[in-house]
Amino acid sequence: MQKYDYIITGTGASGLMLVYHMLTDDFFDQKQILLIDKEIKNQNDRTWCFWEKKEGVWDTVVSKKWNHIFFGSTDFSDTIDISPYTYKQIRSKDFYNFVFTFLQEKSNVTLVQEKLIGLNDEGRIVEVETDQKKYLGDKVFNSVLLSSAYKTQRQYPLLNQHFIGWFIKTETPVFDTETATFMDFTVDQKGNTRFMYFLPTSETEALFEYTLFSKDLLSKSAYETEIKAYLESKGIKEYQITEKEKGCIPMTCYEFRKQNSANIIHIGTAGGWTKPSTGFTFQNSEKRVRKLVKFLKRNNDLSRFEKRTKFWYYDLLLLDLLSKENQNGASLFSRLFRRNKTTTILKFLDEETSFLEDLKIMSTMPIVKFLKTIWNRLLKQN
Repeated sequence: MQKYDYIITGTGASGLMLVYHMLTDDFFDQKQILLIDKEIKNQNDRTWCFWEKKEGVWDTVVSKKWNHIFFGSTDFSDTIDISPYTYKQIRSKDFYNFVFTFLQEKSNVTLVQEKLIGLNDEGRIVEVETDQKKYLGDKVFNSVLLSSAYKTQRQYPLLNQHFIGWFIKTETPVFDTETATFMDFTVDQKGNTRFMYFLPTSETEALFEYTLFSKDLLSKSAYETEIKAYLESKGIKEYQITEKEKGCIPMTCYEFRKQNSANIIHIGTAGGWTKPSTGFTFQNSEKRVRKLVKFLKRNNDLSRFEKRTKFWYYDLLLLDLLSKENQNGASLFSRLFRRNKTTTILKFLDEETSFLEDLKIMSTMPIVKFLKTIWNRLLKQN
């Protein structure tokens, strides 16, 4: 069996971020790295968005930036200047092409197109099995969901961020290219947490995503009917659908980190790197990857990398509440944006706020509901 210093399984955002950051650090110049994926990614299979204060490492592949976001609900709506933040969009094809082109210049990287079957940490080495052969690695970074335990466990609630998106093109200019619609809860909630996510990339082109935070997925026609209705409500009747995308992102505080071992760490969605309360993954993964690269240079036990933070508890409380009162999601988010500075909310969602800032944000939420949720969680834990 061939042996490598590092094996990365899965070449999605987190896997490619990791290998990129490793190979821009001369510490890893002599390390042999293997990438395994069942397919070579070269298509626009998803759109990533995130906010950032300054230029970042991925600005080369950012396709659009916005300085304003719109938040809408029945009791509060506003177009908000988010400076010093900028809201950024990356199309996955551009990201894949950028990283794979970079990797072609590196002689210490091998890429194989095989399906991952299983991982086994044998103590001093990890055996990686694919549908074609086996490999050995000193350390393995896995971004492939191999276990469905997060779905079957009952300790932590599981919601899904699920959506279908249409990229549309109009014949005449109709879109304000300076503002991204972050959440528009004015759509019929139908007993769930539902909103429209709307990104104008030019005066005639935009992405419209009908999105839910809920347990159960809808039929394809249900999402698309709502997109049609929303477009009509905006007076947009003549358009061409140029692309479609769909997704389902798990929102849970299930502790994926407990599946890590001394020589195997799960990353990306498979490692719980998705922000549980929002479903944002790209920037979360970028931050974790940077920390992980530093960790690898001074530590040998991967099971010591992930730890609970105060934000894990905040996310758990919100998910506890949304899982029991999913119909109240719009009012909760509306209250959050109405009573706090949006830049502070973004800082909070980036997990960069102080405890005092956390308290100020929490004081604007329905205290009785959250105290009851805390009490129920304590009873459940006991």
